[in-house]
Amino acid sequence: MFCEFIEAHPPGRLELQAPKLSSSDYDWIDDFCQEYRATSYPVLTASQYMAFARQGDRATWERPYFLRRRKLIAALLDALYRNESLDPVIDGLWLICEETTWVISAHNGAEHAGVEPTPPRLLPEGAPYVDLFAAQTAMILSLTSGLLSARLDAVSPTIRRRVRNEIERRVLTPFETRDDFWWMGVIRKDLCNWTPWIVSNVMLTACVWVEDAERLWSILRRGCVMLDRYLDCLPDDGGCDEGAGYWSMAGGALLDALELLERVTGAQMNLENDEKFRNIMRFPMRAWLCGDYFMNYADCDACPSIPAERLQYAGVRLGDPELASFGVQFRDENTLSNTVEDTPQLWRLLSAWTHPEIDAPEARPLRDVWLPDLQIRNLHRGRYIALSCKGGVNAGSHSHNDCGSFIVCYKGLPEIVDAGNMTYTGKTFSEERYTLWNIRSRYHNVLQIGEFEQAAGLAHRARSVEPTPDGMVMDIALAYPEAAGVEICQRELRADERGVTLRDIVRTREPRTLTEVFLMRCPPERSVMTITPSVPMGMEVEEVPVDDPRMAENFHHSLWRVAYSAPAATAHDITFRIERNDA
Repeated sequence: MFCEFIEAHPPGRLELQAPKLSSSDYDWIDDFCQEYRATSYPVLTASQYMAFARQGDRATWERPYFLRRRKLIAALLDALYRNESLDPVIDGLWLICEETTWVISAHNGAEHAGVEPTPPRLLPEGAPYVDLFAAQTAMILSLTSGLLSARLDAVSPTIRRRVRNEIERRVLTPFETRDDFWWMGVIRKDLCNWTPWIVSNVMLTACVWVEDAERLWSILRRGCVMLDRYLDCLPDDGGCDEGAGYWSMAGGALLDALELLERVTGAQMNLENDEKFRNIMRFPMRAWLCGDYFMNYADCDACPSIPAERLQYAGVRLGDPELASFGVQFRDENTLSNTVEDTPQLWRLLSAWTHPEIDAPEARPLRDVWLPDLQIRNLHRGRYIALSCKGGVNAGSHSHNDCGSFIVCYKGLPEIVDAGNMTYTGKTFSEERYTLWNIRSRYHNVLQIGEFEQAAGLAHRARSVEPTPDGMVMDIALAYPEAAGVEICQRELRADERGVTLRDIVRTREPRTLTEVFLMRCPPERSVMTITPSVPMGMEVEEVPVDDPRMAENFHHSLWRVAYSAPAATAHDITFRIERNDA
């Protein structure tokens, strides 16, 4: 798709202009820049960098690292729209150019990630590696230098020359000359969001700096090869197994690359008949359950930051009014802030001003969604009930042990929930990943069979997964280790306007106790949903404190693990009725 386009349409340089703003945009800039004017560029030290290898602590390095880049963006906006001094811009450019590496500590030593596990190095060394944030840093420095080129050169041409040299050395030359970065799709075929996230930023950087037409075409074509490899990895249903929150830098980064290529070529890609690309763009809308809540299997927040402007633009670009309305609905006072919080996206911020909000009807969650490749079913029944359920596989860089899990919402809030993501640490992507409570099946809405939880790995998956008119049926026996002796574990979920019916049929080689888990947003006595088993069962309630700051943004104070237990047997057939209790 991308290669075919760039081969037919020679690119030109990217013409950069400061977008025109509305009065509300100026107000946002005033608020944003004021926060950073009195803030100095923070110091970055070797001991901060070593904190990840020593203690698994990412934040000690990443907080000041990203603060530098946000302050530079604020200084750029002050210079562009308030004609403030260039000195804060120059200081930021110079400081970032002086950084030993633009690769964050958690990615140091990841040149061959996914092929053989590599322990993190204490400090950066060797040839430059291009990770997510080296590429993103190059983008921020390129746009800043390009938008202020004449004014910076009037101070000293050395400034932009230094920026260009560092970008060439750290990003463009490695991108052109190396094939062993795993995200390129040469040594590893199962690609993830790293590919479009990095490639879109590298291509934008090249469009700012590279003057030679043949070289620019070569870099863009090389990037398009990688984007096509990434597209080949994605399922036809457009599902993002990293969750709706990760779509921003997965499908959303593909959209960034699309928009960039169309701008520098003056042509448009033919997307009218590309069903897979349309499905990729529509995924966040299909993942939406209610209010601010989305299905959040794997490392996804229950209330993820949704790139509303990107979704609006995708809807407009694809002629999809339903998707455009969905994007407009999520464009609020946080839309601009979200582009610079966490990992700052300067290109997205400028695009948001280039694509102002449009008039669109109110979006509504889709009544019936079936994603056959991800094996996910989302349904809305009546005015208030929403059910999401999944089959899937317990494998992947962001996966949890959650085959057969589900989420139930009522009146705009999840009542039976997926805890979702926590702040990343050294454990998150290590051999200790599946010791984290939010990733273990014990804290998902699945069964514990005897003392056995679900296991991780490609072999541990759902089978015989089929949608039904009001839900889904599957067998999740393979999700459990062989030692559990599970022969059949058939799970069926059905939604109606009053609630959800869950039926589990389990056969084991030896008698096993059965524990049915429901992770709830509220303690059972305060929930608006009642859970009633078809047979007498013991019940235990465990309070699960939410003390992780990232998870606390989605669920406050505590979650509640409600476990129903049945005595040991080789055969179980149990039905649960989950029903609203407010009549």
